[in-house]
Amino acid sequence: MTRDRLCKMIEHTLLRAYATQEDIDELCDEAVRYGFAAVAINPAWTGYCARRLSGSGVGVAVAVGFPLGSNTSHIKAEETREAVRNGATEIDMVANIGALKSGYPQFVEQEIRAIVKAASKASVKVILETCYLTNQEKIALCEISERAGARFVKTSTGFGNAGATVEDVMLMRDSVGDRIGVKAAGGIRTWEDALAMAEAGAARIGTSAGVAIADSFGRTPS
Repeated sequence: MTRDRLCKMIEHTLLRAYATQEDIDELCDEAVRYGFAAVAINPAWTGYCARRLSGSGVGVAVAVGFPLGSNTSHIKAEETREAVRNGATEIDMVANIGALKSGYPQFVEQEIRAIVKAASKASVKVILETCYLTNQEKIALCEISERAGARFVKTSTGFGNAGATVEDVMLMRDSVGDRIGVKAAGGIRTWEDALAMAEAGAARIGTSAGVAIADSFGRTPS
């Protein structure tokens, strides 16, 4: 793993409610400067980021149904369509884990299919929020997401009571094989954390600490 390769896996994330335009400008400029895969943002900033990043090669990943996943399917689909119209290239949707736990996996699958359809050419990542799921539920949701046409399964929103773990990334990678991607997100703060997730099978790393990770890559902690 090289620094440049790791940077190409990072989605530079800013999902704080109080993020300002100046913060978003900095996020986009850093993503271009470091060659990150995408910025990960809330929907209100979609058009702004798409214009600022036009031609840069940096994607615009937009959170949908965030952070609880409990919006109605109709609202999630409309949110997705609007994000794509405004320039989103990727959609990170939160699955309805309450429905899964209630014994309605078919509903969850239908909802993900609806989001995939609404996203058109934009790739969809399904956020499992692994901290609230049993291993059996994680595997089931990975399988549901793959059947529904998602391009990635993702560990966490970063707003739950825990974030990504190596064990969960390995479980998810084993569940989907090489057929779709795995994104690790939540609590990844150091280059050692990011490398561990990559080695466990993550193809993308969602983090708000991308710059610190890149700048300290390969250094021995003091």
